[in-house]
Amino acid sequence: MLRCKERSLTPLAKPQNFTHSDYYLVLEDGSGRVKLRGTLLLPCVYVTGIVLALHRKETVAGDFMVKNILEVGLPPQIDLPLNSGDDKYVVFVSGLSVGSSSSNPLHFQLFVDHITGHLGDEKEQGIAAQIVQVVIVGNSVENPRGCQNLGTKDQSKLSDSEPIKELDILLSQIAAGIPLDIMPGTNDPANFTMPQQPLHRCLFPGLSTYNTFRSCTNPHSFELDNVKFLGTSGQNIDDLAKYSDAKDKLEFVERTLKWRHIAPTAPNTLGCYPFSDRDPFFLETCSRVYFVGNQDKYETRLIKGSEEGQAVRLICVPRFSVSSLDFLKLELLWC
Repeated sequence: MLRCKERSLTPLAKPQNFTHSDYYLVLEDGSGRVKLRGTLLLPCVYVTGIVLALHRKETVAGDFMVKNILEVGLPPQIDLPLNSGDDKYVVFVSGLSVGSSSSNPLHFQLFVDHITGHLGDEKEQGIAAQIVQVVIVGNSVENPRGCQNLGTKDQSKLSDSEPIKELDILLSQIAAGIPLDIMPGTNDPANFTMPQQPLHRCLFPGLSTYNTFRSCTNPHSFELDNVKFLGTSGQNIDDLAKYSDAKDKLEFVERTLKWRHIAPTAPNTLGCYPFSDRDPFFLETCSRVYFVGNQDKYETRLIKGSEEGQAVRLICVPRFSVSSLDFLKLELLWC
């Protein structure tokens, strides 16, 4: 019998936004606090944990009237390599949720057959032949038996779970011909705090026989043809959406890049492993592609740096279990 922390599979209350029009920001140090005023610094945009430079004017009441804001901006970026002329594709898919009531095994098998070139006409099979990487962006299984925060010994026992067996069989069909990375998510049998550690390879006896298979951390960073990719399973953006406002999820994603911090709300409201000597979420270099999994819908946007000309493709990857066969094929050399 597994020893684990019992958790309800469905939250008692739906996640909500905790901002309010009466909220205001304060600047605090060892000597005290001062209220920040002005129309430039909106409480619904900024959260605790980011670095800003503020130009101010002191009011009669002693408040800090913000006159100008200087954000860190996008980090430095390596030049894009020359286009070799051959199209290459990366497939991102998240929220497979194998074992849940919303998961359809037929849709998953169709997805596997499509990207491995067993479906479609000659043109679609030609595109499938150009897929160079598949990335599973978290929440691959419905959390078995309501367990979370499992240790390594307990994870090894989960290989007998039917959803994980099914996931292993289906993903093995992909790894037989295409490199495959799998990241943990909120519902997967992995540690709760960020950064999440790789899913134990013993969970995937079939996948582990292929050298094309990699079990990765969340966040996950990798390079293909000197093009850098960076992504998360979505916890950082979902938590940011609770304590600030934006017109869409891509705006939250863009803010984390301009703040040079993937998870600014950690450890205040997002679980984070304590690091004493470094911040693992700080961005020293700028990726070419920044993807976030387990979102409500597919969205993408190309943003550019104001000074150094950086260009980043932002991607919100939808949950596969609720978006049927809507998956993303992203061309590597997109510019």
